[in-house]
Amino acid sequence: MTINVSIDLGYEFEVKSPASEVFAVLSDVPASASHFPKVDKLVDLGGNTYRWEMQKIGIAQINLQTIYASKYVSNKAKGTVVWTPVKGEGNALVSGSWKITDKKKSTHLVLSIQGDLAVPLPGLMKMVVAPVVESEFEKMVEKYIDNLTKHFGGEV
Repeated sequence: MTINVSIDLGYEFEVKSPASEVFAVLSDVPASASHFPKVDKLVDLGGNTYRWEMQKIGIAQINLQTIYASKYVSNKAKGTVVWTPVKGEGNALVSGSWKITDKKKSTHLVLSIQGDLAVPLPGLMKMVVAPVVESEFEKMVEKYIDNLTKHFGGEV
């Protein structure tokens, strides 16, 4: 059996770095991923598509590892970085986007992430496992934002 866990996160914040610097980091997937916690491997599949292999997380006797691939499209003129899931890679489908807006003295960022994770566990475990998986993912994204904020000179 498999438990499906859906995640939908949204964040909005401003950093001190210029929009061009922020876009340069966020549109460069390996550079951006270097700020994301618990990434075991980032594999370049070609065509601006990357497979993320996260570190295993342990919950009691259960070890979970999230693996997924996304294709990235960056548009400097629009200030966007958008990723869409690649089916057939791993146990999750992850999509999302960055919206980068130049505020002259700062850069406004909007991050949106949606994910569907298939966890190979009995359905009875969903009430226990789903909140833990959601919480872990949320903590990792918040740490990612903290790491980026520090890299970009702090929040405005």
